[in-house]
Amino acid sequence: MSDVPEVQVPDYAVYKTLLESTKAIPWKIDWSSMKFAYIGPQIEQLLGWTPDSWISVEDWAARMHPEDREWVVNFCVAQSQAGTDHEADYRALTREGDYVWIRDVVHVVRKESGEVDSLVGFMFDISERKKAEQKLMLLQKELEEFSFKDGLTGVANRRMFDSVMAVEWLNAQRTQQPLSLIMFDIDYFKQYNDHYGHIQGDECLKEVARLLSSGATRSRDFLARYGGEEFVLILPETDRDAARKVAERCRQLIFKAQIEHAQSDVSHVLTISLGVGSIQPSRSDEATPFIEKVDKMLYQAKQEGRNRIMAGA
Repeated sequence: MSDVPEVQVPDYAVYKTLLESTKAIPWKIDWSSMKFAYIGPQIEQLLGWTPDSWISVEDWAARMHPEDREWVVNFCVAQSQAGTDHEADYRALTREGDYVWIRDVVHVVRKESGEVDSLVGFMFDISERKKAEQKLMLLQKELEEFSFKDGLTGVANRRMFDSVMAVEWLNAQRTQQPLSLIMFDIDYFKQYNDHYGHIQGDECLKEVARLLSSGATRSRDFLARYGGEEFVLILPETDRDAARKVAERCRQLIFKAQIEHAQSDVSHVLTISLGVGSIQPSRSDEATPFIEKVDKMLYQAKQEGRNRIMAGA
């Protein structure tokens, strides 16, 4: 008699019990027939479809979201034909007509000859993970928007202005169309803040931003808060005359709002000074000198009495 202990080999029923006690859903597909040799009973609890209703890969494909079906099927078939283990995320249809996010992890089983014998794998319910990912993506998008938005007025900030100006400058160079810029400054805003307080000053800035936004009527017209009480408006494909008309419309919008300003040396209501510039930039022109030139126009408007528009070439 041998002293070597007999090795107990677990039978199929034990393996089956182990597989079916997990949350992951085990399955096997015969490669030659493309039919399910097995799928765990957990599938019914997750999707509502009974195990015996999963006959072939056609059932698997049919119970997939239409937007996911083509790329998932093509990807999995190509990877399986190449004998490469793979995984894919997709939305699986429930019997009630809803969708559940699934991650399918696939292992390719080969014959001794090297040919594909079968596919075995696990389906995992990743719905909660996908919800968390979507919330994170939304949060990231909101944070990105905030990084380009002025926190007080809600219009674009200086960082966004720099980005948009660079793009519109290149467009103007390429198309040889005129590009105009209007810079605004609220007259005697320091005195406004000192007299009415910073809370009212913030409300004033919000209202000015709203009014100036309404003065920019086209989809590509772009308003940003340049800093402090200064705003800037980019007007693509706009010549000097048209830009001056927009500037006058904005000046009138602020004046007609009749925002009280008891400490202004110009008027008893809030007013703005404006600098306007237009250019058809050549390939050698740069945006910074042009912006500086418009800023000088704004400074000149303030020097010559405020509540007025100064326009350069």
